[in-house]
Amino acid sequence: MFEQSIPQSQFDRLFIDDTPLLDLRAPAEFAKGAFTKAVNHPLMTDAERAKVGTCYKHHGQTAAMELGHQLVSGNIKQQRMAKWQAFFESYPSGAIYCFRGGLRSQIVQQWLRQIDIDKPRIEGGYKALRQHLIQRTEELVSSFRWIVVSGRTGCQKTEFIKNKRHSIDLEGLAHHRGSAFGRYPEPQPSQIDFENRLAIQLIKLKALGAGTLYIEDEGSHIGSVSVPWCLQQFTQNAERHTIESTLEQRIEVIYQEYVIDAESRYSSREQFEHYLLDSLSRNRKRLGDLRFRQLFSTLQQALSKDSQDLHKQWIKGLLVDYYDPMYDYQMKKR
Repeated sequence: MFEQSIPQSQFDRLFIDDTPLLDLRAPAEFAKGAFTKAVNHPLMTDAERAKVGTCYKHHGQTAAMELGHQLVSGNIKQQRMAKWQAFFESYPSGAIYCFRGGLRSQIVQQWLRQIDIDKPRIEGGYKALRQHLIQRTEELVSSFRWIVVSGRTGCQKTEFIKNKRHSIDLEGLAHHRGSAFGRYPEPQPSQIDFENRLAIQLIKLKALGAGTLYIEDEGSHIGSVSVPWCLQQFTQNAERHTIESTLEQRIEVIYQEYVIDAESRYSSREQFEHYLLDSLSRNRKRLGDLRFRQLFSTLQQALSKDSQDLHKQWIKGLLVDYYDPMYDYQMKKR
């Protein structure tokens, strides 16, 4: 029977169309990196995969395949097949992949055909898709005209970027606002997931006919993830636009983001207060011990009294004594 598969020449189309992807890798493999439209319903658990891998190492492929069929049989097989069937009932246009597009995806493809579900598998699997996205990032970054948006902390650069028809919101992709206070309660994506998200966004923008992209002026890292070197290179010498805003306006913006909006994201007052105090503590060395203790005390009072004025006092101090001098220094270097 003809083995339906998706070649690399069609990989861009998978991402442009947001094709649902059934990821058959073990959970530990999926956690290291995946794609935005991928759902993990593994053929084998981590423990089962480890057993098959050990068997393969000592006894060869045939013995490993036999063990795999033993481990995934009977009720276990039926339960997993039910998940795959439900996936394709929800997403009829979906496709299958495992790590290299080999045995696992071939086996699942064959099993599904037995219940009249005939779906394509991706040639080369996750590894080929990942390599394709790395390659496309390098190709596409150089194909756009970049406009870098700069400005002091609190001048709403991200909002400006989002309102542009064609832009890359790196902080959104990284799930982090790019400062000591930039964390969210939910964890950031892994480095691989961040890179995959960026590549997919570039592919989609190119398909839309974008020629110029707006991007916020970022450092080499956004929280725990690093910006790909090729993007850093092309934006370093790109055209720059600067947003200007008064100190009072920026204090209002930061108060809204770091205090009002941030509190609504945390499930308890205790978690919210820890977030603010810990975030300020991350700037201790740069502020100097005396200034840090002054601002820390003001923040503690603001939290205990729930005082808007006190919150704006420590925010003003942080902007004037740390973020603004740091911005001025970076601009002089450029």
